[in-house]
Amino acid sequence: MTYRPARRLADIEPFHVVELFTRARQLEAQGRDIIHMEVGEPDFPTPAPIANAAVDAINSGKNYYTESLGLPALREAIANFYATKYGLTVTASRVVVTNGASGALNLAFACLADPGSEWLMTNPGYPCNRHIIRSYEGLPVGIPVGPESNFQPTPELLAQHWTLNTAGLLVASPANPTGTLLDLDQIRNLANFVRQRDGHFLVDEIYHGLTYEMDAPTACAAGDDIWVINSFSKYFQMTGWRLGWMIVPEIYVRDVEKLAQNLTLCPSAPAQYGALAAFLPETLEILESRRAEFQRRRDYLAPALEKLGFRITAQPQGAFYLYCDCSALCDDSFTFARDLLEKTGVAATPGLDFGSNQPQRHIRFAYTTDLSRLAEAVDRLARYLGR
Repeated sequence: MTYRPARRLADIEPFHVVELFTRARQLEAQGRDIIHMEVGEPDFPTPAPIANAAVDAINSGKNYYTESLGLPALREAIANFYATKYGLTVTASRVVVTNGASGALNLAFACLADPGSEWLMTNPGYPCNRHIIRSYEGLPVGIPVGPESNFQPTPELLAQHWTLNTAGLLVASPANPTGTLLDLDQIRNLANFVRQRDGHFLVDEIYHGLTYEMDAPTACAAGDDIWVINSFSKYFQMTGWRLGWMIVPEIYVRDVEKLAQNLTLCPSAPAQYGALAAFLPETLEILESRRAEFQRRRDYLAPALEKLGFRITAQPQGAFYLYCDCSALCDDSFTFARDLLEKTGVAATPGLDFGSNQPQRHIRFAYTTDLSRLAEAVDRLARYLGR
């Protein structure tokens, strides 16, 4: 058989952090103690009310296919969540339950991306987004962003990159890898820019709930023509359950439903029944206490890394990452990250995963392990750097 993959595969790179995570697991199997600060996954277990609800559903036989857009009760619960948390009316008919936020983005771009259409996004940014777009024959176009714009796009930057082939804009707030936010005025300004050019505007909000000092506004408040993606993975700590949702402009709901019927059939039934308990007061109480713990970790780790020579050019307002300029410590963050793993047992993510905007001078640390382990990581880094 001749090896003849689709041409688009040449533009899709490996997810380097996953390969680094695999190496970390290999070292652990050899008896090494590895401090995991590379993968964006909360270290807390899924809250018990969610897990118990899923177990009850399985034990009562609720493990069959559901509607392609998700359980009606869960779609209603998500709509009610927007009313209670944000004070917004989002109709349940616009809520699409998906196989994680990745599943939502796959459905969105399967619906919107024509061959050769260009899609703007930040550089640095979450790597899988550009590869999802390319998988549907769209062309991702990175907008270099930095500290001067808080690593977020502005209308002025969009004007420099928007062309006749541009179909839309994808942003994230809070963002990965930087943890920076867009306020509601900024979201509205971006939305108005895109509307004036008859484009599509998609906002990734999967780190909503994990914010510090301020709440992140939802783009749903800026118009019902915006595609809003969220997930049960991060704040609700259901990463392996693979469950998310998307708020879809009403005119596209039927199109997304047809795609879901054919591409995924439906999201996981046990995960959906578990997620019905995600918005219970007792669950939210657990999640809020864990959010406070993430803030304590951030507030410890950021100054500790800066004392070692890392430079944090944008203080994270959300998520659980520190995106550090490591150029004072190394010439290439990818080699640096591999060396840290092999010699210190500290696993971090090199900037290479997040785009082509000065990746060699950046490294991301996830504070998804407890404070004692973070302190141990800082000690190991200090010894490695001779500090």
